[in-house]
Amino acid sequence: MGGSLISYLACILLSLAAGIAIAFPLGIQYRKKVAEAELGTAEEEAKRIVGDAIKDAEVKKKEALVEAKDEIHKQRTEAEKEVKERRNEVQRLERRVQQKEESVDRKLDNLEKKEETLQNKIKEAESKLKEAAEIKANQFEVLEKISGYTAEQAKEYLLSSLENELVHEKALKINLYEQKFKDESEQKAKEIIATAIQKCASDYVGEVTVSVVPLPNDEMKGRIIGREGRNIRTLETLTGVDLIIDDTPEAITLSSHDAVKREVARTALERLIQDGRIHPARIEEMVEKAQREIETKIKQDGERAVLETNVHGMHPDMIKLLGRMRYRSSYGQNVLQHSIEVANLAGVMASELGADVATAKRAGLIHDIGKALTHEIEGSHVKIGVDLARKYKESAAVIHAIEAHHGDVEPKTLVACIVQAADAISAARPGARRENLENYIKRLEKLEEIANSFEGVEKCYAVQAGREIRIMVRPDVISDDQMSIIARDIVNKIEAEMEYPGQIKVNIIRENRAVDYAKKRKKVGKKPDLF
Repeated sequence: MGGSLISYLACILLSLAAGIAIAFPLGIQYRKKVAEAELGTAEEEAKRIVGDAIKDAEVKKKEALVEAKDEIHKQRTEAEKEVKERRNEVQRLERRVQQKEESVDRKLDNLEKKEETLQNKIKEAESKLKEAAEIKANQFEVLEKISGYTAEQAKEYLLSSLENELVHEKALKINLYEQKFKDESEQKAKEIIATAIQKCASDYVGEVTVSVVPLPNDEMKGRIIGREGRNIRTLETLTGVDLIIDDTPEAITLSSHDAVKREVARTALERLIQDGRIHPARIEEMVEKAQREIETKIKQDGERAVLETNVHGMHPDMIKLLGRMRYRSSYGQNVLQHSIEVANLAGVMASELGADVATAKRAGLIHDIGKALTHEIEGSHVKIGVDLARKYKESAAVIHAIEAHHGDVEPKTLVACIVQAADAISAARPGARRENLENYIKRLEKLEEIANSFEGVEKCYAVQAGREIRIMVRPDVISDDQMSIIARDIVNKIEAEMEYPGQIKVNIIRENRAVDYAKKRKKVGKKPDLF
């Protein structure tokens, strides 16, 4: 059974193998035929596509050739047109150049002709000049014979006449320029100064060299003097102030040129009188206490001045020096109040003139700072002030303003001019300053001496407290034209040799009188009437 099954399976397998062996070649042949058929179809399609493509390419080629021919024709036409235009432009330029060359040639011909004509005229002019020189020489000879003057004498005469005419013209010019300057600047200056004065006006109390301390009774004088004068000697030694005890009832006078020491002595003495205990030890204690109080007050006065003028960033030592100026006076004017007023005046004027207000106020406040140390350091207050400003690192503009405010150097900045003007305004206004009789007389004598030093001055009088000098000149020496010149010369000499606040008016007076007398004369030759 098993053997038959195997035989059966073997027969099946052999049958399958035979079928496969027969079917495989047949399949291959079939596939080959199908492939050959498809390949033939594809070749035909490819040939058709290639043929179509060649036809399209030929068509596009023809179209491109036509378009290229059209473009070439167009560009050629444009190029020919441009060439033609450029050719025309070149021809036009050539014609212009030719015309210019012709014009230049004509101008050269004209210039040659003119040069020739000019040369001829020069020759004629030279000949005429020669003739003129000969004629002039002949005329000089004739004029010398007629006038009786030589050429040199005539020249001197003409120069003398011309000099007199020039003096007249010079005087007229001076008057004209002065009037023009006054017309243009006086009104503006008055407005600025008036504005500054209105904003900064203040009152002054005259400073003196003595202080009077009231006493409750005359018995206090003896207590102040002390046994054998020990109390008064101690007080004078400690303060450096002279105590004057005279017959004045219930009062003691303190005398010293140093206002700080005088104030210390006054304060200490008033405290001693209130306390009642007057002996050397108590005097020493009160003087020390008064010195501390005055130092504190000096600092407060300096700070007040800085705050009042709105000046910031100042060195503390400079502030103390400002406070010390509270106890210094100039011609009766308190120097600290004067400095504050100058700072305010300078600030107002700087604002009006467009200058640096802060710098002007700072320079105005410390312009007299040297006066705080004039008793201790040798030199003018200007030099001391400049040294102090340099020491405490003030700006160059401030230092220059301090140095120039009295004319020691020429003011080179607007701030320096403003401070100089503000100082003069503060010092010159009525009631600001006073001076003693001796200095007053010396200033008047100096004014008259300067005026009398000029030739032609007959008399002169200083009037209005030295604010004006009236000068009478000799009319036979000084002419009307020379009056303006001599007035200017006198002003320049006053400015160079004198120091004064404000301004001094120079008034020149010239009078020429002609006097004659008419007398009754007897008539001669007429017979008397007969009755």
